[in-house]
Amino acid sequence: MKEMIPGASMKRILAVAVERFPIAGSFVISRGAKTEAAVVTCTLSQGSATGHGECVPYARYGETLESVAAQIEAARRDIETGVDRMALRSLMPAGAARNAVDCALWDLETKLTGKRAFQLMGQPAPDPLTTAFTLSLGSAEAMAKQASANAHRPLLKVKVGGDDDAARIRAVTDAAPSSRLILDANEGWTEDNLVANLAMAADCGVALVEQPLPAGRDDMLARIMRPLPVCADESVHGPEDLAALAGKYDAINIKLDKAGGLTTALELRSRAREIGLGVMVGCMVGTSLAMAPAVLLAQGADYVDLDGPLLLSRDREPRLTYVGSQLFPPEPALWG
Repeated sequence: MKEMIPGASMKRILAVAVERFPIAGSFVISRGAKTEAAVVTCTLSQGSATGHGECVPYARYGETLESVAAQIEAARRDIETGVDRMALRSLMPAGAARNAVDCALWDLETKLTGKRAFQLMGQPAPDPLTTAFTLSLGSAEAMAKQASANAHRPLLKVKVGGDDDAARIRAVTDAAPSSRLILDANEGWTEDNLVANLAMAADCGVALVEQPLPAGRDDMLARIMRPLPVCADESVHGPEDLAALAGKYDAINIKLDKAGGLTTALELRSRAREIGLGVMVGCMVGTSLAMAPAVLLAQGADYVDLDGPLLLSRDREPRLTYVGSQLFPPEPALWG
């Protein structure tokens, strides 16, 4: 017999808002720089219960604040009249808009049932995680300075993808000798420099290289001997993309905004593990509300990159607790 959710018969009320949070300094990757995290939030109220979700529109995937808000508004009738998480996957395409709604539905169900999100997922209570901390792309000297200031952190994610990445890799390695390093090229390498850059990364003891070549133009990865693990990011959004990664990648970066929410991300995590791919759980630059559901997804992940709030000069309240690079699970007042 299907379990009834308390309050399920009451109509939901949807609210959509755009919020902006300043970044501490600027955040630079191979595609450009940004000085603020502009996010879209979805709030679902049902009786006295309220659920929240946050997404970060990403121009790389053709998303804007306006288009994401419009996508949610276009689904308003179905959302307010009771669409569930599984039906949502047919109602909205994968992407940031669906993520905000999906995470709000998870949070709303916790408030209606009194159960924590990890219980609804069938997982044990979550543990604290060690997250990577991201160093923005810059000159070798500037990146060495960033690395030195964060050399106490166990895991650093280093943005590369410009000219002379070898100098950047060497500079960061020398400045943070005790930290494990992930390199993230954001599709910024080419077939001409791929082999040399991977060799330099391996020589410097880098643990993982993320998305070195552009999505759709990454077949060279299957034709070379990879001297260290390579992780797909832009090349994988949902479970349907996994087959195309065979022979090219050793791990995948799962992001809620790419997958279109926690529901699909959990399926992607399960299927990736079934076929022997490593799992990283990553994020866009967002607030604690965007990271909270990803903390549950990241339980048991090989790599965790949920440092978005650490890059902001102002986070929302309530917020996640970070102690150094240790990230603690969300409290119900925030999400889940």
